[in-house]
Amino acid sequence: MASARPCTRAATHPVSLAPMMQRTDRHFRFLLRQITRHTLLYTEMVTTGAVLHGDRDSLLGFHGDEHPIALQLGGDDPDALAACARIGEDRGYDEVNINVGCPSDRVQKGSFGVCLMARPERVAEAVAKMRATVSIPVTVKHRIGFDDIDRYEDMARFVSVVAESGCDRFSVHARKAWLNGLSPKENRDVPPLRYEDVYRLKRAFPHLLIEINGGIRTLDAMTEHLDSVDGVMIGRAAYDDPMLFALVDQRFYVSREPPVTRADVVRKMLPYIAEHIAAGGRLHNVTRHMNMLFAGQAGGKVWRRHLSMYGMAADAGPEVVEHALVKVLAVAKDVQMRRAKLVEQSVQEGP
Repeated sequence: MASARPCTRAATHPVSLAPMMQRTDRHFRFLLRQITRHTLLYTEMVTTGAVLHGDRDSLLGFHGDEHPIALQLGGDDPDALAACARIGEDRGYDEVNINVGCPSDRVQKGSFGVCLMARPERVAEAVAKMRATVSIPVTVKHRIGFDDIDRYEDMARFVSVVAESGCDRFSVHARKAWLNGLSPKENRDVPPLRYEDVYRLKRAFPHLLIEINGGIRTLDAMTEHLDSVDGVMIGRAAYDDPMLFALVDQRFYVSREPPVTRADVVRKMLPYIAEHIAAGGRLHNVTRHMNMLFAGQAGGKVWRRHLSMYGMAADAGPEVVEHALVKVLAVAKDVQMRRAKLVEQSVQEGP
């Protein structure tokens, strides 16, 4: 197995943002890019049928500041995947990825997503055709297994077969999936994490780029995983607290730029919001992704409440976000002053 072809195109990205349906749209990606300049960002999964026959500007459009960015495709037809890879490259994407991990009813009916783990030769054919069509990296995101095809040996065989086609990176969600009995949401939590299987995969295929995904929520956890694999992919933790990425560039990409503050991020978003609204968009399209920007901070509830109350209006504009920021900063200042008074009082009273 260890003789599989080495990766030749993909850059090493210590950290990436996982593709998440209804979450990693262009607005959330732009938000995260204001926090981290180097993390690899992924689109939501887009099916080959949608790319070939749908509104490509809507489906594939992204802001130039989002680079590096990868397009994730869903499908099982190698020719269609290759055609979509070409479209993605022509539109400026830095990588293209095949979804071999989604367990939803939709992908089961289409025989793609995690179902493809039972058909490694088909995935290998798709990767080969895509790589012959484009010059950007072609990668695969998959699970450690599904249903009864869940032994380490099953995953290793899948990777061995697909690697022969020159796959540039394997991003491994360290949980199996149950296609019957668990919903997609339950499949993100119920099957136990098996990190050691992913570490073992890297040891067996040292020349392949192996990235780990699933349940990673802290910078220290990222560091620990990077001792055993080439990259870590962060999913729900990024959405629950986008500022988790505030120190990613400094810690994993050796950036010398100072980390941004939450207020910095809000101010950076204002011109983008104004541009989106001027083009006919709604404020809520953007601010729904900004709700957790002050997660765990003084004023976080005030921030979320203000965006919820005023951000849904048809004529809502950037001023809603500006006012929310003013309120948050006022709360933070009040908390800081009260803490300072308590400290002063404590000093005056003595031991």
